[in-house]
Amino acid sequence: MQTKRRVFLKGSLAASAAGLAVGAGLLSPRTVLAADWPQSAFDSEGMDNALNELFGTADVAESGDISVKAPDIAENGAVVPVTIESSIAGSDKVAIMVASNPTPLVASFDLMGANPFVSTRIRMGSTDDVTGVVHAGGKLYKAGKEVKVTIGGCGG
Repeated sequence: MQTKRRVFLKGSLAASAAGLAVGAGLLSPRTVLAADWPQSAFDSEGMDNALNELFGTADVAESGDISVKAPDIAENGAVVPVTIESSIAGSDKVAIMVASNPTPLVASFDLMGANPFVSTRIRMGSTDDVTGVVHAGGKLYKAGKEVKVTIGGCGG
């Protein structure tokens, strides 16, 4: 019984110390989880600029090996479900882009050994193509799907 109590007390002490550090601003999620945050890519205007900042090139080839699943019509652009999946061997990064958004790069994922499958919700300001960009073997591949937005989600 004493060992369970000690484990509980040690765990409680560790959790409260971590909570205190987060509350004091000494430990923030950005510094812990996203050490290599590509801020300049997310701030870029235009898809080519964002691709150059994120991948070092904007040379992208169309690919049928990437599937982009999204609704044909999004009732609310603030919450658009999107799934990107790649069957290209060696896929290690996936980016989601919407050209008409104020900043086209919506999301970027480093997969490093994981299956190239990403499912999330994004914001869209107006009707446009949702483009999935996959980095594999030092090259970029893309596929897209048009999503019609009835109510804008990016400030409109």
